[in-house]
Amino acid sequence: MKTRHLALALFTVAATAAVAPAAAQDESAPPIDKLTLPPGFAIEVYAPDVPNARQMSLSPSGTLFVSTRRAGNVYAVRDDDGDQKADRVLTLDTGLNMPNGVAFRDGALYVAEVNRVLRYDDIEANLTTPPEPVVVNDGFPTDRAHGWKFIAFGPDGRLYVPVGAPCNVCDHQEATPIYATITSMHPDGSDVQIYAHGVRNTVGFAWHPETDELWFTNNGRDWMGDRQPFDTLNHAPEPGFHFGFPHCHQGDIQDPEFNTRPCSEFRLPARTLGPHVASLGMRFYTGDMFPADYRHRIFIAEHGSWNRTPEAGHTGYRLTVATLDGDRVTDYQVFAEGWLEADNTWWGRPVDVQVMPDGALLVSDDSAGAIYRITYSE
Repeated sequence: MKTRHLALALFTVAATAAVAPAAAQDESAPPIDKLTLPPGFAIEVYAPDVPNARQMSLSPSGTLFVSTRRAGNVYAVRDDDGDQKADRVLTLDTGLNMPNGVAFRDGALYVAEVNRVLRYDDIEANLTTPPEPVVVNDGFPTDRAHGWKFIAFGPDGRLYVPVGAPCNVCDHQEATPIYATITSMHPDGSDVQIYAHGVRNTVGFAWHPETDELWFTNNGRDWMGDRQPFDTLNHAPEPGFHFGFPHCHQGDIQDPEFNTRPCSEFRLPARTLGPHVASLGMRFYTGDMFPADYRHRIFIAEHGSWNRTPEAGHTGYRLTVATLDGDRVTDYQVFAEGWLEADNTWWGRPVDVQVMPDGALLVSDDSAGAIYRITYSE
């Protein structure tokens, strides 16, 4: 078993200002006073020491499991005294291969590396001495390009695991059909099926709380300019849809090289999100704390662009929210921003969101190595 250690993190700063309510804070803490949110919303640091925090998964008993990408670690975050701040951050495993994906089911933690899915049984009874993981499935490609995975269990009880394209743009699907897909499998790793095709790289998806239909974000290709193509929010109500990659981007831009199939052959995105915003984790809001009209809206973490020209400036580095009417997106707007500075530098990058039992919304930040908590009061 790899070396494991226990890391403890305490944070005592309370947020008080109306827009970005952060009181005086430790110099090493993220500067959340720079963040702006709609009136009535407040943000504070829930856990300040979660290096490279990425995807989050919450157990019914309140353990927050957090993945990493570059750090190779998996964490468990505990609020033992119920004060809505993390008391302990425990490192469950180290040295893993881009363990971006975490999911919890029936007492076990599932972790997705690049080419395999692991399972840590009875994990909450063994947070300080985690068990050796069971290899659930090790049959995924080994490519590190878009090889990190977001995973989640669907309403059908199957584990959904995406397989990103191993490139900026390429067509490997004929030789290796599993590339650029969303797959699903039984919890034991058997019966791997392809649910959706033509998905360049999704790092966030969720099912509508009422219809049980899948929605997911997708990262558009690079090197077609600063202003195209856009990332997308997509709707896959049933298996078998093709979303265009590598032939068509954002629903209406033909790829200059892989242009053998017209855009009309593919399923349109539900909404274009913006050029190179790097839309990642998303969740439907199911809590009761926020105003009623936020119910079942989709919160999206936009990690931020990396290769736009200085003249164009960066995009993303924010939280957005999408409003649905049936299968239509009727509104899409910025909810929280300020991680990107006016000089085009950034101090944080949102990755994932998680609705808590009390209705608060957690946000992970892999750049600041922190998890934030957003609340609302009139």
